[in-house]
Amino acid sequence: MRDVSEKYGRIVNNVSMAMPHSGVFGASQLPKNGILQPQDFSGLGQFFISASVPSPAVNVLCAGMSRAEIAPLIYETWPGAETHPFNASSWPLGYDLPAAPDWVNSTAVDDFFEFGERYSRQAPIFPRFPKGYNTILNTTLEYVDALYVLAASSSDNYMLCSLSVSLTPSCSTSYNSSISGGFMSSRCEDPSDPFAYSKTQPTATDGFRVKDWVASAFYWAVTVDLNGGISDSDDSVARLLTQLMPTTYSLNPTLPSIAEALAVMVGPTLLTGSLDSPFVHFFNYTAEDDVFHHLVFQQFPASLAYQDYASGGNQAWQGVFYIVLALAFVLNLLCLGYFIWYSDLVNDFTEPQNLFALAINSPQSEQLAGSCGGGPEGEDLRATWFIDVKNEHCFIKDGNLEDEPFLGSEYSHAEFTYQDSPISRSHSKLSRQ
Repeated sequence: MRDVSEKYGRIVNNVSMAMPHSGVFGASQLPKNGILQPQDFSGLGQFFISASVPSPAVNVLCAGMSRAEIAPLIYETWPGAETHPFNASSWPLGYDLPAAPDWVNSTAVDDFFEFGERYSRQAPIFPRFPKGYNTILNTTLEYVDALYVLAASSSDNYMLCSLSVSLTPSCSTSYNSSISGGFMSSRCEDPSDPFAYSKTQPTATDGFRVKDWVASAFYWAVTVDLNGGISDSDDSVARLLTQLMPTTYSLNPTLPSIAEALAVMVGPTLLTGSLDSPFVHFFNYTAEDDVFHHLVFQQFPASLAYQDYASGGNQAWQGVFYIVLALAFVLNLLCLGYFIWYSDLVNDFTEPQNLFALAINSPQSEQLAGSCGGGPEGEDLRATWFIDVKNEHCFIKDGNLEDEPFLGSEYSHAEFTYQDSPISRSHSKLSRQ
């Protein structure tokens, strides 16, 4: 910024920003392309698209000017303006304003903004000087290829900004979709990018302004009240923008500049403008194609990559989970060593068939008396129990009794024949340990 400001002898704030081609998102959702979406992988998958398409880019060029330098572009300073005074409710209708082939007054920044007959570009016309901390738009949109904003931070400190849009071939569009959302970006001026539009379309030119964008951007600018200075509205957006005007030849490292702020604000118009637009830098259709009433499919070079599942984290903070994985690995090794050392099978007493056999061959419990039909509830759930063995027979024993008999008094042990079952072997093994 310092070099170009010193070259022109005034504060110059120049910012360019490229946006991805939003048509790539529409193509990724088109059923005809058969791209599997993240929900098709139960939320675990994602896909990546790199597309060789032109990217819309906005250029915001601002120059600091004094009141005397901006006066040739102010209608109220023109001779004869007093006979037809400015009226905010009717401007610019009914006013005698120059139009091609006539040219507006020359200014000190004609070569900087490329105004005049030499560049075939009409200069903007503003109805009045905006008061401090207000902005005014150029509403004479005929024969212009940029949107012009005049900002004032004080009575004698102005900045004229031009906003223009073009299609740049120096970028490619990337789109990443996952269950948590999608992310689009532009990859620009990277010689290693094989999908840069300039590599698939070497004849594509850079810097050709899109004039039709100016008409739609004007309504955006009116919506955010960038023309509030025409009636001294003192709106908050203009106040913030004028406070971001650079005061020296160097940028403030802690604050954005007015050009950066305008570029970010106008960025969404580039995304909406590229929806359903061609994937080439020219309009290759005629009236016979009837593309304005029927959709036409258009192909573009791209790469598509799927990720069916994630085997690791993709964020730095997710590395903490490796501690849990390491502990689980160590625990599994311990379990493996245990089963190698004790190779016999161990019965799980909580399996339904084992638990049923234990329950039906166990003595009744005084603590759970009356719960045989409806199941335990309330204080019954506080009863303690454990598995005991007598005469090679396993059974459930009430934990609150010192020595509960194996069976009721009406039964005799002689009536049963016990076998060395896997359950009893497991109990003996666990008891020895």
